[in-house]
Amino acid sequence: MNINKINIPINVKLTVKIYFLAIFVFFIFRLILFFTQTDKWVDVTFFEIVKAFWMGVRFDVVITGYLLIIPTVILSIFTFIGKKIKLMEKIITIFLTLILSISFIVCGADIPYFNQFFERFNVGAFNWMNGEGGIRFVVNMIIEEPRYWLMIIPIILLSFGCYLSIKHIFNKTEKWERGSFFSKLIATVLLIGLMFLGMRGRLDEKSPIRIGTAYFCDNAFLNQLGLNPNFTLMQSFLDSKNAKNQETVFMNEQQAIEYVQKMLQISQPNPNFPIAREIVSDSISNKYNVVVIIMESMSAEKMRRHGNTKNLTPFLDSLSFKGLYFDNCYTTGTHTYCGIYSTLCSFPTIYQQHPLKRTPILLYNSMANTLKQNQYSTIFFVPHDSEFDNMNGFLLGNGFDQMISKADYPAQEVKTTLGVPDDFMFRFAIPKLNELHQKKQPFFATFLTASDHGPYFIPDYFTPKNKDVLDQIVEYADYSLQQFMWMAQKEEWFSNTIFAFVADHGNSNNAIYSLPISYIHTPLLFYAPSLLPDSTSDALASQIDLFPTIMGMLNLTYTNNTLGIDLQKESRKFTIATADDKYAVIDNNWYLIVNPKDSKTERLYKYRERDTHDYSNDELNQTAAMKTFGEAVFQTTQFILREHKQNTNNPL
Repeated sequence: MNINKINIPINVKLTVKIYFLAIFVFFIFRLILFFTQTDKWVDVTFFEIVKAFWMGVRFDVVITGYLLIIPTVILSIFTFIGKKIKLMEKIITIFLTLILSISFIVCGADIPYFNQFFERFNVGAFNWMNGEGGIRFVVNMIIEEPRYWLMIIPIILLSFGCYLSIKHIFNKTEKWERGSFFSKLIATVLLIGLMFLGMRGRLDEKSPIRIGTAYFCDNAFLNQLGLNPNFTLMQSFLDSKNAKNQETVFMNEQQAIEYVQKMLQISQPNPNFPIAREIVSDSISNKYNVVVIIMESMSAEKMRRHGNTKNLTPFLDSLSFKGLYFDNCYTTGTHTYCGIYSTLCSFPTIYQQHPLKRTPILLYNSMANTLKQNQYSTIFFVPHDSEFDNMNGFLLGNGFDQMISKADYPAQEVKTTLGVPDDFMFRFAIPKLNELHQKKQPFFATFLTASDHGPYFIPDYFTPKNKDVLDQIVEYADYSLQQFMWMAQKEEWFSNTIFAFVADHGNSNNAIYSLPISYIHTPLLFYAPSLLPDSTSDALASQIDLFPTIMGMLNLTYTNNTLGIDLQKESRKFTIATADDKYAVIDNNWYLIVNPKDSKTERLYKYRERDTHDYSNDELNQTAAMKTFGEAVFQTTQFILREHKQNTNNPL
C-alpha cells in the first residue's frame, strides 16, 4: 500500500518517516558495537541477543522522541496552515541533520569508550578529558590509535545519508492541505501523545524507563547493549547536576581514610583499595542457603519485645527468641533504596544521594556478587515494578541472576501500585526456591516486602485484631512472614538455610527528634534452628553488618571491601544513618543529629531516656567524637565511589 495515497496529515507522515530513519541509524551503531565485542558472546543465546536489540529499540524511541519533539510541533503548526514553505523545510532539514548528527557522534564515540571502560558513554568521559593532559591528550590518543579513526567513517557517512534522506522526504511531500481541521487535530494529538509516551519509555505508572530497564540477564555486555549512549549521557549529566547527588566536603580526605582504616583495624591497607580486608576461612566452609528478607517499614518499636502493647507482630516476636537477635540495630537511612543498598552492598547511603540511580551503575563486592563467585544461585523477589528506584538494573548488575517482580505474577493478583500482597509473593517464591535447590548448589534469595506501605491492601482471607488500618497492615505483614516460614519448613532445603530478617527502615512512631529513632531502629535476626544457637545481643549493629556477619556464618574466604563488620567477631562503637537533609550518629547512649549545611543545628541527645535536652554544648568531646566518625565515614565512602574503588574484582 502506498502511504502517500492514505489520507494522513503531513506532520504525522514526516515524523514517522524520520523516526524510522533515526532508529535505523541507531541500530547500525548498536550492530557495530555488538561486533566489536565478540569475546563477550560467551554462553549467550540467540533469544538474549534479540532481546538486547529489541531493548535497544525501546531506548532509541525515547531518544528519538526528545530529538524530534520540537520539529514535530513546528511541522504540526505548518500542517494546520496547510501550505508548503520551502524556507521552513530547509531550516527544519538543517536542524534535524544537526541534532541527529550530534547524536550519531555520541554513538560513534561510545564504541571506543565502551571498549576501554566497559560502560556506555556518559558524562564521566568529559571528566576523563579534563584529567591529566586534558583534551590534547585525548586527541593524541585518538590519532595514535587507528581503530578510533574507523569510527569517524560511519559518523560522516550516516550523517550525510541522514541529510539526503530528510531532504528527499521533504521533496517528495505534497498536499499540505490534506485532511480537515478536525482530522488534523485528532491525528496531531495522538501523534504528540504517542511521542511523549515513547519518551517516557514504559506504560507502568510507577516508573519511567531507566538505565536498569535494559538489564535482563546475567551477561553484563548484553545488559548494556540495549542502552542508547545519548540516553546514558543525558541521564548522567542530569544526575551530575542534581543537587541531591553533589558531593559534600566533610573533612580532609586522607585523614578520613586513615580514620576508617584504624576503625576497621586495617594495619596494612591495600594501596588500590583502602578498606579491603582479606577474610580467610579458618575451617571447612559452610555453603548454607541464605534467605534475606528486607521488611518494609518494620520499626523495632512495632514489636512487643521493644515495648509495643498492641501485639502487632506475634510471629516475628516469637521468632526473635529462637535465633540470633540484635536488639540495638539501626538502618542507614529512611528510604527503601537505602535499605536495599546498605543491606546488600554494606555501604552507608550519603545524605541526599541515591546510590541505585547512579549513572553509570557501579559494581560492588556485594553479597550477591560474592556468593555468586562461590557458586550460589541468586534471586531477588519484589512485589511491585522492578524498575522503581532502578532496582532491576542495579541488582542484576550486582550479582543477581533473576529478578522476580510484578511482570512475573498473574495479573489478577496485582492489587495496587505496589503489586501483589506479601503473602502471595512468598507463596509464588517457594516453587522458585525449590527449582534452585534442584540444581544441587546453594542459593541466595532476597525478598523485599511492600505491604506495610501505602496504598494498603489487606486480603479478605486475613482478619486483623486491631481497628486502625496502620496497625492492621503490620499484623498482615507479620502474618505473611509466618506463612512463608511455615511453607519453607516443609521443604528439604529448610534445615540447611540461614534466614536473615532486617528492615529497609522503620517509621516515625512517637517522634521526639528531627530524625526519629523509630525510623532507623529496626530488627536484625538471624534464624537457622539447625545451625545457629538462640541468643540475644545488645551490641550496637548496623544494617551494613548483615553481609559480613552472614559470610562469617558461612565461613567462606572472601574480600570484605565494605564498611560492614562481622558482628560475631567484631564490634562497633558508632553507627550512622541519614535522612534527606541530615545525618545521625548513634552509640549505646548518645544520639547526634547533624545538618551538614548548617553546623549550628548539631544536637546531642540521651535517646535511651527519651531526653529532648540538647547536650551538644555540655558534652563537647562526645559531640566531636561522634561527628568525626560521621564525617570520616561519609568522606571515605565518597572517595571510594568517586574513584571506583568499591569493586576489587573488576575495577575500572
